[in-house]
Amino acid sequence: MIIGFIGTGNMGGAILEGYAASDASEGSRLLVSNKEPSHSVWALERTGGRCEIIDDNTALCEAADVVVIGVKPQVIDGVLEEIAEAFGKNKDRILVSMAAGVSIDHISQMLGGNPKIIRIMPNTPAKVGEAMTAVCRKDNVSDDEFYRVKEIFDSVGSAEEVDEALIDCVIGVSGSSPAYTYMYIEALMDAAAANGMAEDKARVFAAQAVLGAAKMVLESEESIQQLRINVCSPGGTTIEAVNKLLENGFMDKTKEGFQAAVDRSIEMTKEKQG
Repeated sequence: MIIGFIGTGNMGGAILEGYAASDASEGSRLLVSNKEPSHSVWALERTGGRCEIIDDNTALCEAADVVVIGVKPQVIDGVLEEIAEAFGKNKDRILVSMAAGVSIDHISQMLGGNPKIIRIMPNTPAKVGEAMTAVCRKDNVSDDEFYRVKEIFDSVGSAEEVDEALIDCVIGVSGSSPAYTYMYIEALMDAAAANGMAEDKARVFAAQAVLGAAKMVLESEESIQQLRINVCSPGGTTIEAVNKLLENGFMDKTKEGFQAAVDRSIEMTKEKQG
């Protein structure tokens, strides 16, 4: 399979790097095109020379079976106009977009015809092989085609198929949520430092606690409520902390942040559709 990446900045680059290092990429040819030459240099370095640099988006598309577009939503229309002819020449070529607020229908209209499109919503932990990626597809993408493409994103974490109608929800629950989690870790670090712990050590303690708790949620058969109860001994330290957080609206404020991300995603889609 020949996979072309248009735009290997933070997210596109993380996916390219993770995929290139995985067993899933064995036998694949990787092509890269960037507006910024430094991003292409980075791509070569981080993939150990596995990728080929092509300075023309149209030429990349004409050579690739799958084209992954990692450019910002503000500039994606220009890229789609540039490559539309290449997609018109090959009806089996698949376009993968990670642009927030840009629907499959919009991409289809920009390319013309009846192109095969897969839309993804990854998150930044792709950089360490722990991404959560939502994957949705246009109805003309076959199961075989879909799962071959999904394998790219499974290689940098976990990927799950969702209906496109849920993509705004995905942004709130996983696309944007690393930022909320960093805020939580930062607050724990600050509190630990205020109690005499060195910042570098507080960073490890807080981050490892979050990592372990997340792994418990994924691997335990117990409900998340029960996992919380298990840590809260009556009259102990943890129940005091939990009660204080609940008293200060911890759960509600988190839900409000989630909803703000979802609402902005909906607004972005409406703005794109005009």
